[in-house]
Amino acid sequence: MNDDLANLGQNIILEDRSKLSISGVEQVDNFNENTISLGTVRGGITIKGEDLNISKLNLEDGNVIIDGTINSITYINKEATGGKGGGFLGKMFK
Repeated sequence: MNDDLANLGQNIILEDRSKLSISGVEQVDNFNENTISLGTVRGGITIKGEDLNISKLNLEDGNVIIDGTINSITYINKEATGGKGGGFLGKMFK
């Protein structure tokens, strides 16, 4: 983890359910037009919606802007996945 990003914290700004700005982003785990999964300084985030598009990505600054129809934003805590990744394999190797 980049210590500078961790010290900055995280902000999420949703404008009219069509533009989402997130700071504190460390990586993009998965991306398609319906789901975007991000790794952040506060754990994983899954964004679900329609016609999703990453219009700006700067991992050095930890900023991402997502356009499209935003239906949900869900946090996935690092503690919930044991800090080693989620799902079946993450639980097996805990």
